[in-house]
Amino acid sequence: MAKNVGRRSILAGSLAAPLLARHGWAQSTYPNKQIRMVVPFAPGGTTDLLGRIAGQHLTEAWGQQVVVDNKSGAGGNVGAEVVAKAPADGYTLLLGTVGTAVTNQYLYKNMPYDSVKSFAPVALFGEVANVLAVHPSIPAKTAQEYVDYCKKQGANKVSFGSPAVGGTGHLAMEYFEARAGFKVEHVVYRGSSLVLKDLLAGHIPSTMDNLPPYLPHIQSGTLKALGVSSSKRWFAMPDVPTIAEQGFAGFDAAPWWYVAAPAGTPADIVKKLSDELVKASKAPDVIKRIRDAGAAELGGSSEDLAKHMVAENEKWKKVIDAAGLEKQ
Repeated sequence: MAKNVGRRSILAGSLAAPLLARHGWAQSTYPNKQIRMVVPFAPGGTTDLLGRIAGQHLTEAWGQQVVVDNKSGAGGNVGAEVVAKAPADGYTLLLGTVGTAVTNQYLYKNMPYDSVKSFAPVALFGEVANVLAVHPSIPAKTAQEYVDYCKKQGANKVSFGSPAVGGTGHLAMEYFEARAGFKVEHVVYRGSSLVLKDLLAGHIPSTMDNLPPYLPHIQSGTLKALGVSSSKRWFAMPDVPTIAEQGFAGFDAAPWWYVAAPAGTPADIVKKLSDELVKASKAPDVIKRIRDAGAAELGGSSEDLAKHMVAENEKWKKVIDAAGLEKQ
């Protein structure tokens, strides 16, 4: 016998639908279409690779395609702006860097978004160590010996190379100088490959830069690694101590990556994304892919990311102010 559905029942159902949506219960269907993962740098770099790793995991977990969209420019600000202005529905995400989250606001005059207010933090996803490396001719085997050597030569008499003013390597060295009380001259290059070329040739004596390009040369002995900037020893160079454990307790200048959504994204969607990405950071296959890309896993929930951003803001603002870097 067919069931008679009255007008009152239909009306009740139509009123309940927006009520459910308003309270977030309708979001249980998320995701039900393609997700865009904006990577604010060009294809092929570590940021791009991590975006693809995160996207692949979400695709496999949920059965909805996550497409990487590279939007490079202005140190990541171009791509971050795209996400900041996107609908807050969980279908546009940012695979950001410490620059887009923290340091760019102190380095650029015209920021197209607010580093904190424009985004909903989702999860931490990875980090990379900077390495303090020197040409073999430099008479130093430790970070402290490098400091002593630089002090003996005099302020700005020893130089170091890095790929950018305000880049993670430059800021890590500024941080180290402030902690250790010495001063070296910054030689700026247009890319790590050019820094590496001049360092190997002995045209510059030292660098502070992202580790991966230097690793083969450190392993072969053509360069010396005096310390890594991460809080713990790097998985690919376990015999090289951190700078922190060489008398500079608490030193941590490892660039990191994270996922964020536009501000206002429903809390249940943020939580679903966060939980899945934290799960990814513990999965052996994902860890292998992250490490193969030259980075290391760094899991953390949306709450962990928010706290990390507060601490990093405090640290890097002090470093940049002390260094007197002018906004570009």
